[in-house]
Amino acid sequence: MKKIGVFGLWHLGTVLTASWSKLGNQVIGFDHLESKVTNLNKGLPPIFEPFLEDSLKESISKKNLSFSNNLKDLSSCDFVFLAYDTPVNDDDSSDTTILTESIKDMRTILKNHTVVIISSQSPVGFCAELRHLIQEVNPTLEVAYSPENLRLGEAIQCYLQPDRIILGTANQETEKRCIDLFSQIKAEVLSMSLESAEMVKHGINSFLANSIVFANHLADICELKHAVMKDVIRGMKSDERIGKKAYLAPGIGFSGGTLGRDLKVLASINQNEQGYAKLFGTIHQYNNERKISIVSKIEKLVGNLANKKIGVLGLTYKPGTSTLRRSLPMEVIDLLQNKSCIIAAFDPKADYSELQSKPKFRIGNSVNDVANDADLIIVLTEWPEFKNINWTILSKLMHSKIVFDTKSFLPEENIVSNGIKYYTLGR
Repeated sequence: MKKIGVFGLWHLGTVLTASWSKLGNQVIGFDHLESKVTNLNKGLPPIFEPFLEDSLKESISKKNLSFSNNLKDLSSCDFVFLAYDTPVNDDDSSDTTILTESIKDMRTILKNHTVVIISSQSPVGFCAELRHLIQEVNPTLEVAYSPENLRLGEAIQCYLQPDRIILGTANQETEKRCIDLFSQIKAEVLSMSLESAEMVKHGINSFLANSIVFANHLADICELKHAVMKDVIRGMKSDERIGKKAYLAPGIGFSGGTLGRDLKVLASINQNEQGYAKLFGTIHQYNNERKISIVSKIEKLVGNLANKKIGVLGLTYKPGTSTLRRSLPMEVIDLLQNKSCIIAAFDPKADYSELQSKPKFRIGNSVNDVANDADLIIVLTEWPEFKNINWTILSKLMHSKIVFDTKSFLPEENIVSNGIKYYTLGR
């Protein structure tokens, strides 16, 4: 059993506290915000994530998990995870201020030989800077980098059952200690330098981002030439060089900051170093343009958008989360409202308290509510609840019977059989 601290308690941090305490370690979570700590000690996480609340409450009841806003409570830990969700600016650049300040806070109170494991997303080269910063005060302290691999909605399972664990360290002793810690999780540990581990994260997210942009562009060509994207994807994935798990699903683009942040890091390095790797900036640009093309597609379906009533299903940037931060569906709504649309939107889990101002669109209380008198219903988040919509009822509620499923996941036959025109991407 290890004594583990987790510094920073939002989505990543609370998932780490639940996961490491579930493995039988003594875990203490730290955050400066007293109200957040108070709620967490009651087992109430700051964000919705399936099974998270139950996991927290179970570990708290077993007395191997607690939360504190007293920094000195981390002083007896063998390992401390730095787990703030690294903020992203509007242009997708990383704001690492909170990570630097956290290292400055903890370096004075940690006991000798504590290893700080950075799980927050880190631009390549930044962990080495943090290591230098922490060792200025105490040379026995060490830094490792193990980037988070969480998917919202599946976070605890992702963390405890990963495909592999990426571990970056600066020396063999730290590597050995971290491998011993991670041996509690049944997965291969791929060990490398700090900088290589940071680049692995950039590489994975940039590759996925490229796949999304590629699929969107391919779907647009399918529409122009009357091919069916679903069939094209099926054929492509049958090639073992591409594979069944390839990220080939056309949609409204990627959002949330996670993928964009890594593209921005690599594009900035290329620009600053006057390199030739212009691809990353181009991917970022094409993705930003995707939401504009989605609005253009809606115009083709319903004509002039002024005063058209649009019912939006899904506001979070993906299912299984409540967060609206950097939500692409919200950006699509903004563009529609610029066209003078009348928007009513429904999301099963959206946390509207995250919004900085009262939304200009109407928040509906059900699918039927936002469908009432709608000229078009558009699905922007593939919540599984939407698969169970009663299309017979919705057909009677809608003004113009048009559904635009940007996720290609609704039951088309059921929708069409109720006299509704069904449109999706890539055909």
